[in-house]
Amino acid sequence: MPYPIRKCVVCGEEFELKPDKPGFANRCLSCTEEEEEARGESLDAGDKEQNAHRRAAIKDLLYRKDS
Repeated sequence: MPYPIRKCVVCGEEFELKPDKPGFANRCLSCTEEEEEARGESLDAGDKEQNAHRRAAIKDLLYRKDS
């Protein structure tokens, strides 16, 4: 059974939609990889900063002294 042919919404190129393809079903493999690379670099710095804020907020809630 052949794989369905889809058209990428980003670049307009046709591609075969395979079962284990990573990413979205409406984007070709090259556009999916480019997006993951761009998203991966920016999330690493943001996650560390967000985690630090979360830890500080939880610490403040748990250990604050009520007067």
